[in-house]
Amino acid sequence: MSSTPPFILQQAEARRLLQQVDVHQAMRRMFLDLAAGEAVQPAQQLVEFPNASGDFINYLGVLAKDGVYGVKTSPYIKTPQGAVVTAWTLLMSMESGQPLLLCDAGELTIARTAATTAVAVDVLAPEQASTLALIGSGPVARAHLHYVKGLREWQRIAVFSPSLGADAEAQAHLHDQHPRVEICVSIEAAVADADVVLLCTSSAGPVLDPLSLGKPALVTSISTNAPRAHEVPPHALGEMDVYCDYRATTPGSAGEMLLAAEQHGWSPESIRGDLPELVSGRLPRPDYRRPVFFRSIGLGLEDMALANALYHLQRQGQ
Repeated sequence: MSSTPPFILQQAEARRLLQQVDVHQAMRRMFLDLAAGEAVQPAQQLVEFPNASGDFINYLGVLAKDGVYGVKTSPYIKTPQGAVVTAWTLLMSMESGQPLLLCDAGELTIARTAATTAVAVDVLAPEQASTLALIGSGPVARAHLHYVKGLREWQRIAVFSPSLGADAEAQAHLHDQHPRVEICVSIEAAVADADVVLLCTSSAGPVLDPLSLGKPALVTSISTNAPRAHEVPPHALGEMDVYCDYRATTPGSAGEMLLAAEQHGWSPESIRGDLPELVSGRLPRPDYRRPVFFRSIGLGLEDMALANALYHLQRQGQ
């Protein structure tokens, strides 16, 4: 069988095409397919390089309704000048077995991470939520604001990160996204009276204890791929209603869940639900008698869904 070379998308072209995709709805449809058994999501695969020189993580996924499968592979390469981190997504045809698309996954990762949080906010946050706190100010944080800004009638959007005060460009980006953005001088000021708190840092250690908030709120976390990284203290999980992107894979990778199980007797069985269950209507919205925590680690299916959308746009010559 003759083969056709796959489309190759560099970062700039992927960014351009993504502007034509309803990423939020693409993520929601993907989780519905997962709930319906029309998709397959294995656990992440971590492979270490010899001599402690780095590692790479593979995120696999199958979207049967779309007839595609693939893998996102992301290395962490140690060098004397610092770590090198890249990510590429390969999309394959389930019909021909041929490669369809090879895409720089940097833009896909930012978009799908933020849009997945937006799906969670939509199904988990109180319907009357009006106060949003955003912790972080980098590209991922700004993407979070982009995808959640229209989900509720936000009366206050408080933003904090340690470097934001000296970053006029980042402040301008945030103010351009929503007129109610308020730059705060501390995390305590940002989360005061918050209904929803989005943790969008690259921290490998806790940045906020949800139990310290003045009222039960929804706290979302993405953390980073550093071993056992976590943005909330593990001990807090036992005092919250915990949700995640996919219960079959998240507890095996999320740092605070691993530590809570080892050190505090927390069990993954106590997870109240995941996004396939929530978007399919199998679970109700939380009652907020205590804090609500949502944790995502990223799924291969998310990258597959966006890569598939870009592939079709590329074929159409968009």
